[in-house]
Amino acid sequence: MPQSSLALLEIPNLTPALIVADHCSKASGVQILGVESTMGAEQCIKLIGSADDVREAAQRGADIAARMGSRVDVVIMPGPDEDTMAVANLPPSFIPLLGINDSIVKQEDQMPNSDALGLIETQGLVAALHATDEMLKGSAVKLVGKEKIGAAYVTIIVRGDVAAVQAAVAAGRQAVEKLGGKLIMADVISRPHPELAALLPA
Repeated sequence: MPQSSLALLEIPNLTPALIVADHCSKASGVQILGVESTMGAEQCIKLIGSADDVREAAQRGADIAARMGSRVDVVIMPGPDEDTMAVANLPPSFIPLLGINDSIVKQEDQMPNSDALGLIETQGLVAALHATDEMLKGSAVKLVGKEKIGAAYVTIIVRGDVAAVQAAVAAGRQAVEKLGGKLIMADVISRPHPELAALLPA
């Protein structure tokens, strides 16, 4: 993309990062290169597009993060160097010690269109799996996947119609709280933008 700009938004935790990425895509004509983990809580959303689109998307993302009470660091790089772009656009690296990839990028087989995505993020696998079971038993939703980002953070993603996803997320939240687990965030993305959907497994 000639004369493109790159925006980097670093946000704690994957669920807020995916919500912000969706809002960024809906705000302007940017593409999401991916969401890269720092192997801790912080996730870096990488956006590319025209200078105006990237600025608009980054501002929208920062506004949404602030509304969620989440910290966000934003850097906009107009016309980044070719080598910088190559580094920003590297394929995911598998981290054997953690058993995870260091970033989420667009999939060849994209997730089918969905009315809504449900996200439950916990610190600890027991609470995440317990929430998953309750979400799948209680509502007509499909499991999209389980994402780990390091530091014991686990995000469970489901999809379905808005009402079913809302009910599933409520059940998942209740399961984590009843168990005494550490809930980071539980939220619903209605009508996820295709740029976000392309990051998620089919």
